[in-house]
Amino acid sequence: MWRIEQQSLGGLIFCALWLCGCEPPGSQSTAEMWSEPIRVATFNTSLNRPAAGQLANDLRDGNDAQAWQVAAIVQRVRPDVLLLNEFDYDPQNPGGSWRLFQDLYLAVDQDGQQGIRYPHHFVAPVNTGLPSGFDWDKDGTEDGFGHGAFPGQYGMLVASRYPIDQDAVRTFQHFLWKDMPQAMLPADPETGSDYYGPAELMAFRLTSKSHWDVPIRIGDSTVHFLVCHPTPPVFDGPEDRNGSRNHDESRLLADYIAPRRSPYIYDDQRRFGGLPPDAAFIIAGDLNADPDDGDSAEFAVRQLIEHPRIRSTPVPSSRGGIEQAQVQAEANAQHVGDAAYDTGDFPDQNVGNLRVDYVLPSRNLDVLDAGVYWPASGQSGFALVAASDHRLVWVDVRLAR
Repeated sequence: MWRIEQQSLGGLIFCALWLCGCEPPGSQSTAEMWSEPIRVATFNTSLNRPAAGQLANDLRDGNDAQAWQVAAIVQRVRPDVLLLNEFDYDPQNPGGSWRLFQDLYLAVDQDGQQGIRYPHHFVAPVNTGLPSGFDWDKDGTEDGFGHGAFPGQYGMLVASRYPIDQDAVRTFQHFLWKDMPQAMLPADPETGSDYYGPAELMAFRLTSKSHWDVPIRIGDSTVHFLVCHPTPPVFDGPEDRNGSRNHDESRLLADYIAPRRSPYIYDDQRRFGGLPPDAAFIIAGDLNADPDDGDSAEFAVRQLIEHPRIRSTPVPSSRGGIEQAQVQAEANAQHVGDAAYDTGDFPDQNVGNLRVDYVLPSRNLDVLDAGVYWPASGQSGFALVAASDHRLVWVDVRLAR
């Protein structure tokens, strides 16, 4: 139902890591490896395309300007573990676009930066564009399980310098929304009855892309990389079906890390339950919810940033976010959240810039540093942010002592 691919590059990896100033895997003792900070990042790259296979075609000649900008940002920040959102998945060639992006962009020195390689990655199917047989929005046409023009549009991918425990990966693409206790299922605003009928609820998948638990092996330790990309809480009607779904997509994560609340959760292999209470984890993704502003449900992301198992401070910040909120004004002037924490640059007239991208470690990890890649206009690398309407968010962590 899903596929994991890893690249074994042997001496090439050793040379690449040596050239970029990184220690190759196995060159340090377990204690030494985990005593050093591990940089974890999430980046909604906007590397989505309007047609299946187009991303690979655009990347193939090594000259895609947007991909160069995305790669240059990754090279500047140099995360050890990275989630890419809105990186199209191709069911006919899983991992194909990633190999092109890594070989022709990430691994190539550019913009004064050294190339970078990730010897391990995980990629799997998502719900976007996958035909459902149902008309979820009631406009007379069939919809996908998640919004998308084709299966795999707006996909996601995990890249890592550290090994991925392949046998322990869990995906939650098929979990049904109705199976969440006290789910925030939408109601018809005129009648008060369920917006979705019984047959629809028997098929409606909660996750608009997918939720993944990707265990990363760091020495003798395991850190669960919990990643997703909930639907935007907009593009709906007074029933707020997308806002409700967005809320419960984040709730799935909040319940997954709470042992007393997680027994109902099942993965795509029908294994039930969530993480044990002592597990180390890092939640990452474009959660499409701001804790203070925007159109998401009031507590959508607060379920996570106020969760007792999550260390949510220091909050990643940037100078560019402050500057652009002032320069762009309009909707930004009405926001109550701190613009330094913004991670998305959205239309100024009615949305403004928001904090929607997150890296949230568990409390048994120490946070040493954190940031948002959003330089101010006078800083080096400012022009690169044109690659996406989102900014890369990173956090440096190590095992708490």
